[in-house]
Amino acid sequence: MPVRVLENTAPSQVSGTNSGRSSSQSCSLLGVGQAFSGTQNVSSVQKDEAWRVNVRIQGCDLEHGYLCGTMEALNVPMADTPVVTFWEGEIVDTKNYTFFTGKWEATPEDDIRHWSKFPSFSPLLGQVEADGGKSLDLSNYPYIFMRWKEQYFVNVGTDCGLTIAGFYYICFSCSDGSISGFYYDPNSSPYQKLELKSTNDGRSGFSFSSYELQ
Repeated sequence: MPVRVLENTAPSQVSGTNSGRSSSQSCSLLGVGQAFSGTQNVSSVQKDEAWRVNVRIQGCDLEHGYLCGTMEALNVPMADTPVVTFWEGEIVDTKNYTFFTGKWEATPEDDIRHWSKFPSFSPLLGQVEADGGKSLDLSNYPYIFMRWKEQYFVNVGTDCGLTIAGFYYICFSCSDGSISGFYYDPNSSPYQKLELKSTNDGRSGFSFSSYELQ
């Protein structure tokens, strides 16, 4: 949820091509109730700035490549309170979703450019360029790639000075639960980086029940 403006461990080899079996990915650190904390860099050419961010998973359906949750941004300069948004995610599993977004003003070139910022994507690049990665079997890959799209503000109005027009390219590490992401919105500063770590205690961040959802 950036300001509205007008302007590592080496991954293991891909397990193989998708031969028709389910490519649903499983990860013990990606489940309902899991919490993450970190920062989002919202720097622009004018100034360097980073916000503290808490994320909590509220729903997860790996079979259908879906998850959802809430994101809380703290120390936002123009807000009197932490800003909470509800987001929905697409898990790139080559069955339900591929690496090509096909919406939200993202072209295939935008997709490749953003995914390529994750070192763990490098072994997949050639196949993704060929067919969007449809023939890849990611079921045992140590990273899960996703897109997170914020749907609405939970506790503030749309006049809060922030935008949720874009979406996040996400890379999730199954080994330690860390999350890296890059925000894409043609009308926002490019490559705003999200960096989160799993808290593992289920208590970090806000209480979802404290906010009334739409």
